[in-house]
Amino acid sequence: MTVPSAKKRVAAVIGGCVAGVLLLGAVFAVSQCDRKVAAHFQRMHLKPRKADDAITAISKDPDRHAQFLERSKQGNIDLVFLGDSITDRWPRVGEWSWLKLAPYKPANFGIEGDCTEHLLWRIEHGELDAISPKIVVVLIGSNNVFYFADETPEWTARGIEKIVTVIQKRSPASKVLLFGIFPRDEKDSRVQRTITAVNQQIQHFSDGAHVHFADIGAQFLDGDGNIPADIMPDKVHLSAKGYAIWYRSLESILPGMLK
Repeated sequence: MTVPSAKKRVAAVIGGCVAGVLLLGAVFAVSQCDRKVAAHFQRMHLKPRKADDAITAISKDPDRHAQFLERSKQGNIDLVFLGDSITDRWPRVGEWSWLKLAPYKPANFGIEGDCTEHLLWRIEHGELDAISPKIVVVLIGSNNVFYFADETPEWTARGIEKIVTVIQKRSPASKVLLFGIFPRDEKDSRVQRTITAVNQQIQHFSDGAHVHFADIGAQFLDGDGNIPADIMPDKVHLSAKGYAIWYRSLESILPGMLK
């Protein structure tokens, strides 16, 4: 074997060893990350659910809550949106339709991953106390159903009912516009069946005066009852087209509530 050939072989062996070490390191790092993620979901979302969990306020994102408190202090808010990631993403993903809401002086208090108990905590800790919006829009409960396979429709509905009650207590001059949980997952899945059952219960919270209920879920579905990818690419979060649908429903509802 010539000297140059030997050098090339040695270099190849060393390179292979280095690559192997790096690969093992990457695998270890990924496995560590996977374990952390799995531990997080097991701790936060996959533990056994109890009947009172959905109505027991618990803090989740104190930094975002603090931001909302500061926004409330600035005032000039007539329309507040309370919810989870579907609400939270509207100004970014559906910016053009969100901007159309400007005449209503809106504020977005949605947080990714919120369940009823997290939103309940935020309201009980002052997010509405510094303002008196004309209308509070509520869309919550999807994560209760998705995260917890053992969550019953009754438990989620009780959580939503308590949220409505606390809003009325904290901001008695405000009207509440409660939306039925939007479709999620496949049409015959456990998640979607539970969402349908929850919506059937929470529609009765409407009193026609201070609390109004709107179920626009069918507008996000095709003729076969499936969620089109151009409306919800991941079968849960709205696209810009999805937010436009939500906006149009609000445009048909808000004027009547403001009379």
